[in-house]
Amino acid sequence: MRVAIYTRTPNNEQNEGRQALETALRSRGIDIEPDWNPETHIDLMLSIGGDGTLLSAVHRIGRCGVPVMGVNFGHLGFLTTAGRDDINLLADSLIEGRYSIEKRSLLQVTTDDTVLYALNEVYLHRGDQGPLLHTQVEVDGFMVATYVADGLIVATPTGSTAYSLSCGGPILAPGSGSLVITPIAAHTLTLRPLVVSDNSSIRLSNTDDRMLCTLGVDSYVTTLRGHSTVLIGKADYCVSLVRLDQQNFYTAIRNKLMWGR
Repeated sequence: MRVAIYTRTPNNEQNEGRQALETALRSRGIDIEPDWNPETHIDLMLSIGGDGTLLSAVHRIGRCGVPVMGVNFGHLGFLTTAGRDDINLLADSLIEGRYSIEKRSLLQVTTDDTVLYALNEVYLHRGDQGPLLHTQVEVDGFMVATYVADGLIVATPTGSTAYSLSCGGPILAPGSGSLVITPIAAHTLTLRPLVVSDNSSIRLSNTDDRMLCTLGVDSYVTTLRGHSTVLIGKADYCVSLVRLDQQNFYTAIRNKLMWGR
């Protein structure tokens, strides 16, 4: 087996963790690719950090199809599968094949001739000093509503436990084939989160051409003018996330969100 190790903004703790991980992997005969690029063959990408680092690793891999395993040196680490105390368990599991791979869908986001991809979510948000956004939402060509709110989130099942959840959105299971449209601090309480098929085509547009707003696509952030239109649909490729044996989406919910404790 050959793996690569990815860190985004390593600190001393993560550097120590990386050294310990490299030692554990090499002692079990696992090769480490020191300078990975999309043309380099590896069996697995190990991400050291939190969920943000794992998202960055996913975007770096792109369409290569290389599975990603997250080692949590951050905070919640909902997407990661092992913690800083699990390095030897992780190395043993890899060499013994005691892990599974989950396929996760992505969103393709098109605006102003730019195409981006999101594993977690796409969001629009008003500027710091700006008025509420009036975001018109269409699904498969049908008008849904104009959401008057601080902003709007379109989340995948993977992202349903992130920003959308903090704004009152539901948790979607990875295989549900769904997306959730969640308002951010809606002006009217009757504007609630809406679950739609992940095969839907979603169109977001602002009714005020003078408005400037923030567009976030996972960790990528830019500014849009009011007349810009955001088109959202399911991407034509998936991401592969690695789980150790006995771990799955529901154990992650129980452990990370402390359900039943």
